[in-house]
Amino acid sequence: MVKKKGEWWESHFDSHYLLEYEPIFSPGRDRSEVARMIEVLGLPAGSAVLDVPCGQGRHAHLLSEAGFAVQGLDYSTFLLARARERGTSARLRYKRGDMRRLPADWTGRFDAVLNLFTSFGFFLDPADDARVIGEFARVLRPGGILLWHGASRDGVMARFLSRDWWQSGEHTLIAHERSFDPLSGVLTIRSLHRGDDGESTKEHRIRLYTATRIADLCAQYGLVVEQAHDGWRNRPLRRRSSEMLLVAGKHPKVVSRNRLKR
Repeated sequence: MVKKKGEWWESHFDSHYLLEYEPIFSPGRDRSEVARMIEVLGLPAGSAVLDVPCGQGRHAHLLSEAGFAVQGLDYSTFLLARARERGTSARLRYKRGDMRRLPADWTGRFDAVLNLFTSFGFFLDPADDARVIGEFARVLRPGGILLWHGASRDGVMARFLSRDWWQSGEHTLIAHERSFDPLSGVLTIRSLHRGDDGESTKEHRIRLYTATRIADLCAQYGLVVEQAHDGWRNRPLRRRSSEMLLVAGKHPKVVSRNRLKR
């Protein structure tokens, strides 16, 4: 029997991933992003926040320090171990799981759900992306907020960079080669790592979305996108913005299209 090959995201998030993005995983940047999140969310201390996927806990840990009750969820056991090394407490917990199927007992539990750092569009089937939004809506309480941060298809295509490279650590060269399929909307990134321990390559794929399409997916599950920002900047989303920060509310009077179809 031939073992079925897993999807790229099942094994991608390891020590090589952390090394690849080390230049932008800085404490200063993390604190700046969390400060912006707190400003946009406008929630009181003690509010329940779900960070999914939470990665190595760089946002979850700081939100907990700011007084929020944070639940982190991620599929990567490696990144979850790194997150727990930062510390856990009654206000900060981590769990392994698949964001397409959040725990049943989380229904209506959270004041905010965070989906950050282009952590959307991983799955082969685009219906799974819609399923993820549905899960976010389910675990939000009425009046809760979804904070979605990721690549803007419009801006990425307007400023498409097919190749670039940078140095990470003292002796590692990282190079990216990118291709984009306009029909599927999938961006494929091939990564080369070259350092003291030799050379290795990896590949990952992300389905890119426009703000309009994300808003439509949200509307299917009773979420209304009310704000669209130019990434973490305090200014509106622009046509050439490569990143976007979308804020969607779960309003009690909004009935999801998904529910109407039943």
